Amino acid sequence: MSNSSGALNPDFDWKRWLFIGIGLALFLVVYYSPPWPDAVDPNGKHFVLSQQAKGALALFLLAGTFWVFEVLPIGVTGILIGVIQALFFIRPASDAFKDFMDPSVLFIFGSLTIGMVFTKVGLTKRLAYKMLIIVGESTSRIYLGCFVVTVLLTHIMAHTAVAATMYPLLLSIYSLYTTDTKPTRFGKGLFIGMAFVAGAGSIISLLGAARGIVALGFFKQIAGKEVSFFELSYYMAPLGWLMMFLLWFLIRLIFRPEQKNIPGLREKARQLNDEMGALSGKEKGAALIVFFNKSAVLLVATILFFVFNILDISDLELIPWNIVLLFAGAMSIGFCLWQTGAAEWLAVNWLGFFKEAHWFVFVMAMSFFILVMTNFIMNVAAIAISLPVALVVAPYLGVAPEVILFAALTTAGMPFLLLVGAAPNAIAYNSGQFTSGEFFGSGIPASVVLMAVLGLFILLVWPLMGMPVYLGR
Repeated sequence: MSNSSGALNPDFDWKRWLFIGIGLALFLVVYYSPPWPDAVDPNGKHFVLSQQAKGALALFLLAGTFWVFEVLPIGVTGILIGVIQALFFIRPASDAFKDFMDPSVLFIFGSLTIGMVFTKVGLTKRLAYKMLIIVGESTSRIYLGCFVVTVLLTHIMAHTAVAATMYPLLLSIYSLYTTDTKPTRFGKGLFIGMAFVAGAGSIISLLGAARGIVALGFFKQIAGKEVSFFELSYYMAPLGWLMMFLLWFLIRLIFRPEQKNIPGLREKARQLNDEMGALSGKEKGAALIVFFNKSAVLLVATILFFVFNILDISDLELIPWNIVLLFAGAMSIGFCLWQTGAAEWLAVNWLGFFKEAHWFVFVMAMSFFILVMTNFIMNVAAIAISLPVALVVAPYLGVAPEVILFAALTTAGMPFLLLVGAAPNAIAYNSGQFTSGEFFGSGIPASVVLMAVLGLFILLVWPLMGMPVYLGR
């Protein structure tokens, strides 16, 4: 008897189609629902949710469903975000697709190119071997060594560039763990952990990400105070480093490596390092180009790689365009939520629920909102829509603006749930070691740990360090 029923076909992926249906249903229900009530801030200002803003929220739900359950290649979902905006008149096509070439997307492209260059010329292997000679043969210590280096680099580099630099280095380390192409627990932990700790490290210094500069600008404008480079690092360094060690413990727990030790690894790494000999001309050239352009547009370095024949056309075809398109779509949905007013409507509504709450509950609620939003939209945008509202409400609850600022920066820097939350998440995904669902699953306990640590710092650590928490203190 012929099998004509899709339900009986063993090749029919019913879960995939179920979540496609859920995503589309969420979009249609929200988009075609009757008008929603205005959001009202503490000063009585009304924020209307227009049809376009409602469409942005609908698209927000569809994209989140598709990305978490990976019903389409993540880059294709990115393209779909632009298409739906145009088809449903949420934003003009010229605006929706203009964001696909946003400077942030090109920065990610440039960062990926640098990682590719380091791999091609051999710099990452050289660095990987030297690290393994130091940390030894314990897989737990390999985790720790990689995570410590990642955090240290975020003190002086943007976390996107750090992830792009660490990614090929981790590939080189992983190749010494196994030659099997199937994902392993150690591989999942290595790459997911790198993405997580890159976020933890990025909050420590203003050099770690652009969000800090944006937040300090709003803080100065609204609170009338300035926070210096070193003051920010003073309060953030203990939290960032504590999170690194807690994330190391969590990754070891969730992704316990198949092997506790890799016998002979240190000796093998030493032998491979010796075989590489002295630095080659291309290694020196690649390092020099990146060094002189670390503060400039990364695309300058990209062009120079081709000018000096370090890369050729075949390398350009190896760029992980799935990741680039993922971030292009993320930028598009982020700007869509922002420009239509949907994100501001959400922020005012959410924080309005807590304007009569205990001050600690309010600060944690604001932090949680930013944590959720920064997984979907640019963390700069999450800060921009939430911080001003929170700083307006805070005086009514007797909360000092400093604690609002630092709490917001903490959760904005650590989006552990979705690949689109930060470039390191997407770069790590390119390893093929984990699915977006596995990333989301491990991100839930990581986010719980983050909120618990933040609560501890707000109530105890930051006040002991001298941070004002209450007005008048």
